[in-house]
Amino acid sequence: MFERFRAFLEELKGPAARIDKDDPRVAVIGLCFQVMEADGAIRTSERRKMRKIIKEHYRLDDAALNALVAAGETAESEAIDFYRFTSEIKRHLSEEQRVELVGMLWDIVYADGARSEMEDHAIWRIADLLGVSGRDRVLKRQEAAAKIDMVEEENEAQQEG
Repeated sequence: MFERFRAFLEELKGPAARIDKDDPRVAVIGLCFQVMEADGAIRTSERRKMRKIIKEHYRLDDAALNALVAAGETAESEAIDFYRFTSEIKRHLSEEQRVELVGMLWDIVYADGARSEMEDHAIWRIADLLGVSGRDRVLKRQEAAAKIDMVEEENEAQQEG
């Protein structure tokens, strides 16, 4: 009977209450927030890019995305360093998935059109803790920068034509 009552209370709290704080997706979002904050400000373009990436990657509906982002943001505000998230992620993701995560982080960094030295440092440290090689980290940064260059070229072509 107590379990049914507890389940009822959990339902009243909404979807965010059902997300386990040890869910590796919460750790991923926590890292996203740490990278976005590295240069001192979270820009709307960065937040929008993170939401788009997370929604597509995990195939979430809007309610689940909102709950997960809220849980990740809360976890990030309580974290004192990258290790809390990277250790969780390293236990759950393969090496290939961790490399892709670093690529996602670079995509978020470049969402505002530029990268800062602090963002570079944050991703370098995260990649190191995740066991992602310097070579893979740089390749992912170059891929993210190339995507931005392509978008800018497309925008210029549309404006001219």
